[in-house]
Amino acid sequence: MLNDRVYIVTGGATGIGAGIVRVLESYDAKTAIFQPDTCDVRDPKAVARGVAAVLERYGRLDGLVNNAAITGVPSIAPFLTASPEHIDELLNVNVKGVIYCSQEVARYAVAEGTPAAIVNISSVGAFAAQEHAAIYCASKAAITALTQAMSLELAPHRIRVNAVAPGDIATAASAPISAAAPQRSYARLTPLGRQGTPTEIGEAVAFLLSDRASFITGSTLLADGGFLSY
Repeated sequence: MLNDRVYIVTGGATGIGAGIVRVLESYDAKTAIFQPDTCDVRDPKAVARGVAAVLERYGRLDGLVNNAAITGVPSIAPFLTASPEHIDELLNVNVKGVIYCSQEVARYAVAEGTPAAIVNISSVGAFAAQEHAAIYCASKAAITALTQAMSLELAPHRIRVNAVAPGDIATAASAPISAAAPQRSYARLTPLGRQGTPTEIGEAVAFLLSDRASFITGSTLLADGGFLSY
């Protein structure tokens, strides 16, 4: 389905990102992982160097998965006491990082005149408020809006842009929050009765990157086990 295509996956070494990488590679894609120690997505110059390194290694680039984000316990802070440092860090990684990586990959695709696909990882938090996560929810709502706006501007260049909004996914980062969920006022039950897995998110991403989704752009696919059904 993705034979020999090359994709950058930010934050692809752990959690949902690792699941995405496993699925893409199972479909014979090649992946390049951007982690903080290899490419700081907050720094546009570092992103440019990272993309250049991928092109030097593989000679092509077919798209991008913007997965890197501050999530889990580090993303939690009461709104009234959230520090400027906390706010800056969330927005720098969760929003600016997506912008910088997308700009660089899209510029390459436009310059080469080749089609490309970008998938942004949003969250159900973009649509359902969560206590002590106002800044995180705002960052993910920004990703949903950014996905639509990017898709509009990039469509003439044959660059599709979509998003996946995961629900409660079983990762090391989410485990402490999931354990405390019954005590949180924002807790909901997932209708399917279980947490999702990183590879299930990976399957959704692979679909949106593939030609099977060739007429889909500007959309956010919910992968939440029915979390937002009520």
